[in-house]
Amino acid sequence: MDLEALLLHFFETDDPATLTEDEFELAIERLKIGFGVERDAGRKFALWTLLHTFDAAPLPAEAFAKEPKLKAAAEDYLSAAFRLERFGDV
Repeated sequence: MDLEALLLHFFETDDPATLTEDEFELAIERLKIGFGVERDAGRKFALWTLLHTFDAAPLPAEAFAKEPKLKAAAEDYLSAAFRLERFGDV
């Protein structure tokens, strides 16, 4: 999935920082709905990582309760993101 296309689709801009608080919340709600109805595993994971970027993602156990491989991938992603944030490398 193309990040710019996702931002344009859900946020109607390629720079979410330019949105008002209400516009941003509406965009996050659209993104959550998109995540909730997505059936393709790869697209669903991509939407979850975008939600995580904006601190709006559900925990992997909730997000991927019926999809153990995606749950494990999300947990690995969170672990790598934490190490990157904390130590500057993975």
